[in-house]
Amino acid sequence: MRLHVHLISDSTGETVTTVARAAVSQFEDVVPVEHVWFFIRTRQQLEKVLAIVEVLPGLVIFTLASPELRHILQERCLALSAPCVPVLDSVMAALAGMLGSAGRPQIGRQHALDEGYFTRIAAIDYAMRHDDGLAFDNLEDADVVLVGVSRTSKTPTCVYLAHRGIKAANVPIVTDISQLDDLAKLQRPLIVGLTINPEQLAHIRRTRQRMLGLEQGDSNLFGGDYADLERIRGELVLARRLFARHKWPELDVTKRSVEETAAAIYQMVQARQQPELKALAAVLPRPGWSGNGP
Repeated sequence: MRLHVHLISDSTGETVTTVARAAVSQFEDVVPVEHVWFFIRTRQQLEKVLAIVEVLPGLVIFTLASPELRHILQERCLALSAPCVPVLDSVMAALAGMLGSAGRPQIGRQHALDEGYFTRIAAIDYAMRHDDGLAFDNLEDADVVLVGVSRTSKTPTCVYLAHRGIKAANVPIVTDISQLDDLAKLQRPLIVGLTINPEQLAHIRRTRQRMLGLEQGDSNLFGGDYADLERIRGELVLARRLFARHKWPELDVTKRSVEETAAAIYQMVQARQQPELKALAAVLPRPGWSGNGP
């Protein structure tokens, strides 16, 4: 079933898009057709959007700060029998009840150029400068260092963590294992080992080779084809021995998206940085963790 989903926001639309995709993904038989309408801040802009909603009726999901625009949108959707959902209203109502204040809606307030913004920018810059083993001798300022064999999603996970303000570096397990042992000397960063099912990794590497137009990967410590299953098994055994030797927490990314991997690591970092969370983490189950965590 095709479903038209109209996402309307007076800012970048990140919130409404994330909520909509999370909700629609729960319905297996639905094929969403997204219509994204961002930076809608005038009645004229909204009228154009509503004309399209009338032609392509479906679900309307919005975040609008202007009372006037909210009223127009909801009244017109009611007339069109189009479901219209203000995604932040229930959260705002709950906060108002707890704080005794209605708050002051302001467009794009979450994107303000405040300390949090500059922390995220610094973290993104850090991730780029410390990608794939770069600046190996300068990792003490990292919040987390990811270690794993090639194609275990180290780089995209670091970038995702950076968008949360976490300074993340990553180091591949390639040839110089003795150098990797030096990571144990780091005091500040949390070091996390990433592992994966060998068959899935072989598939990922073969796909990578085809994308690059290659028949074989580079020969190094393990020799042979980059996507050879036996070679991969050897790499993963070496990686897990390294993690166990230094008691680094190990995370299996086989069935995890980058977002899920980053979320799990983010929780580890929080538990390490905040003593009260660390105490709770000691008694709560931690799905997907193995080894000795922080």
